[in-house]
Amino acid sequence: MNKKKELSVNAIKEGTVIDHIPAHNLFKVISILGLDHCDNLITFGTNLGSERYGKKAIIKVADKFFENEDINRIALVAPDARLNIIRDYEVVEKQLVTVPDEIIGIAKCFNPKCITNNEVITTKFLVVQTKPLALKCYYCEKITIEEHLKIH
Repeated sequence: MNKKKELSVNAIKEGTVIDHIPAHNLFKVISILGLDHCDNLITFGTNLGSERYGKKAIIKVADKFFENEDINRIALVAPDARLNIIRDYEVVEKQLVTVPDEIIGIAKCFNPKCITNNEVITTKFLVVQTKPLALKCYYCEKITIEEHLKIH
């Protein structure tokens, strides 16, 4: 007798499901959204199979709905992520993340001589390219590319 065993995660009654996160960026998304300091029920899975992306991660956050600014932040590390808004156990809305034109106070300039790395100044970048991500620092005008991107 060969029974297929499956593990399932309980559905949430109200909240948000963030799907199609690159598996290696799961904890960056958790940090960007401040979920590491959140008291809501949070369920996440990583290294899940995905035909489109190879390996992906997913986050379910009960009783939390994100503002557009937070959704845009996700795009920095998970540009293909999708958000499913859940109400009474049903998906009532689907949203795609989009990279905003400006990134303020989220990313760190890779230039060690930049004023933002030496004084208490909020970082500000213009997005010059989305895939792969490239950000131009408002202060030193250096370009930070995706592989050097540090989120704070």
